[in-house]
Amino acid sequence: MHSEIPQQRLQETEQKRLLLLCTTTGYQTRAFVEAAEKLGLKVAFGSDRCHKLDDPWQDGALALRFENPSESARSVVDYARSHPMDALVALGDRATPTAALACRQLGLATNSPEAVEACRDKYQARRRLESAGLKVPSFRRFSIDENPGAFVSEIEFPCVLKPLALSGSRGVIRANSPQEFVEAFERIKSLLLSRGVQVLREETSRFLQVETYIAGREYALEGMLMEGRLKVLALFEKPDPLEGPYFEETLYVTPSRLPSETQQRIIQGVQRASEGLGLSHGPLHAEVRLNGEGVWILEVAARSIGGLCARSLRFEQGLRGLSLEELILRQALGEDISEVHRERAASGVMMIPIPREGLYEGVEGEEEARRTPGVEEIRITAKPQQMLVPLPEGASYLGFIFARADTPAEVEESLHRAHKMLRFRISTVLPVV
Repeated sequence: MHSEIPQQRLQETEQKRLLLLCTTTGYQTRAFVEAAEKLGLKVAFGSDRCHKLDDPWQDGALALRFENPSESARSVVDYARSHPMDALVALGDRATPTAALACRQLGLATNSPEAVEACRDKYQARRRLESAGLKVPSFRRFSIDENPGAFVSEIEFPCVLKPLALSGSRGVIRANSPQEFVEAFERIKSLLLSRGVQVLREETSRFLQVETYIAGREYALEGMLMEGRLKVLALFEKPDPLEGPYFEETLYVTPSRLPSETQQRIIQGVQRASEGLGLSHGPLHAEVRLNGEGVWILEVAARSIGGLCARSLRFEQGLRGLSLEELILRQALGEDISEVHRERAASGVMMIPIPREGLYEGVEGEEEARRTPGVEEIRITAKPQQMLVPLPEGASYLGFIFARADTPAEVEESLHRAHKMLRFRISTVLPVV
């Protein structure tokens, strides 16, 4: 008579382990944990902000310092000796170099650490893309210690000033004249010297970049790299013009309404950009501009789309429905995702912009907005009495609106209609004398 292993013990024996490298337990982290639970994975965390983790899943975080990827990767490898892992996934930009180095030492599929580092530094990325023959804006890097008045006469206008490493259009400002240039330079310098940025201890915070302004419509491509080949998951349109002086993103709508030939030009440009940067594996998020001169590569990040925006995407594999987070985890586990495709319906998300600085008091019209045809969900992420700071200094949104319909035009209309119904109460903060 054969002895039987209890079912619970069998599940524990077969349960695969996932290490998530993240900076906070925000909504993106929670989405990945939900996907991991769906796949039956045991989740552990590695974070450089352990004091921020409230440990909602009763699993303590491995303390890391993402500003020192080599040291952090050694800690991950040491941890893996006593806690073997089947997959390692980094969330956001800061953790990607640590993940790449650790995966290489652990024998897990990964991008080149050098390529990942280049993606996090706009200056290094521009150099690689330019060397690969891609269309990129003309660019120059300046130390924040320099006097902008000393070289403003050398600048071609209009131009765009931006930090080297911040994401989400934070600190990005268009300047149309020498006076606007000097003001923008000093404003970005103040942001980079602020406590919230300095605490990250990034070398890139000592510099900013000046680029020629590229006119045209902007698009975002979400994809996965498999042995260097780009699998397109979604091509997003950004219907609201992004012309400055700040570049706050609001709407993402997919599928694109561009002619198929034009879409292929964008896809080919992003494929060439990933090769030029040296990327080969995992999620990819690219930003491009399109005008009469062609496709201009603005950014390629070795990560997925940020915030809650991934909730706008749904995928299918056979009869199974998959989220973007689940898709990323499946690839990290070594599964074949080549047959996965996006659903047929059009979808989109609005990142609700912060209209002005102040304390968030609440919102009215939310229930009415939820009843807008096509709107599936509204998530207000701002908290009562939270200090709201708009771009270019700000780093968050009021929340997100998600819509799904038969056509991209219907999705776009639903998002705009719902947003108009929301009335946010923001109180003015009086200056302290």
